[in-house]
Amino acid sequence: MKKYSMLLALTTTLFAHHGVPSISLAGVEGPGAPLETTSSATLPEGSLLGYMKVDHAKYKTYTHARDGEAESSEYFTYGLGYGFSSYLSAYVFVPYYTKTQDDAFKTSGFHDISFQFVLGMKYDDGLMLTPSNESLDDMQDWHFTTSFSFTLPTGKSNATMPDGTLIDPGMQTGFGKPSFMFGVSATKWFGNDWTLVGDMSYNRFLEETYSDGSKVRFGDEVRVNTALVYMLYSKPASKLRLDFIMEANYMYLGRDIENGSGAEATGGEMIYLTPGARLSYKTTSVAVGVKVPTWTNLNEENLQQGAEGKEDYRLLFTFSALF
Repeated sequence: MKKYSMLLALTTTLFAHHGVPSISLAGVEGPGAPLETTSSATLPEGSLLGYMKVDHAKYKTYTHARDGEAESSEYFTYGLGYGFSSYLSAYVFVPYYTKTQDDAFKTSGFHDISFQFVLGMKYDDGLMLTPSNESLDDMQDWHFTTSFSFTLPTGKSNATMPDGTLIDPGMQTGFGKPSFMFGVSATKWFGNDWTLVGDMSYNRFLEETYSDGSKVRFGDEVRVNTALVYMLYSKPASKLRLDFIMEANYMYLGRDIENGSGAEATGGEMIYLTPGARLSYKTTSVAVGVKVPTWTNLNEENLQQGAEGKEDYRLLFTFSALF
């Protein structure tokens, strides 16, 4: 039965002041699980999934002087998922951010809590909801998900410096208003060691009015991800599996809107390549990866130090356990 044969792994992806969850589930046998791309598996009915993710971003810097250059960010994400049925899963995400400038100025704290609902489907002589029991042959069918996420403004959006000056909105630990995301995914396991996964998502932010009277609406996000997972080793009797993962992650960021006008040095396009590996054992899973920007087309790119697409690299680590 699917509930007992699957060993599950979950990852989330969060960027700077932008963030959306990305869910990947896999078993010792069957489809593999990516790192940053959302797979099309759902949680078994009645199961709980706990997880943690660490995302360390190191940004390119151009001067040694303390002139406001962002040096690094750490994103710690804690979450819990529950399978309401074989085709409906829900998750809650609690992120904690640390953002450092010039190794001297730092903001940190819990970011906005987010919730996600995932509806799973498969195609087998027609589109249907994901059934509760699937054989390995059934898992070779195309699987799909649609998802809806929203955040609540539980983080700080109006933190100030000791002199009372408002900290830049991009360095705050909250959006100030809810945000909303809709996503779809598709997964194809070829019945051997290979799994192909793809997803698309759209994220929308609302305008926040800050304590100094300024108004900011962060730019909309469009993401398109694809991943190829190869099973390097599997020993079902020991419930052990090791996968190699290669992903390409595209993101379009709209310009931020400040006081009704497009903000300079915000928005653009970028592609990351993300090689990684995942080890699953019994009901736990760990995954590691390195995410590197390989192509960018940013607005006023020379002014976007510390933004998405301007990293040296991102180190990713996840841990998850099924109960």
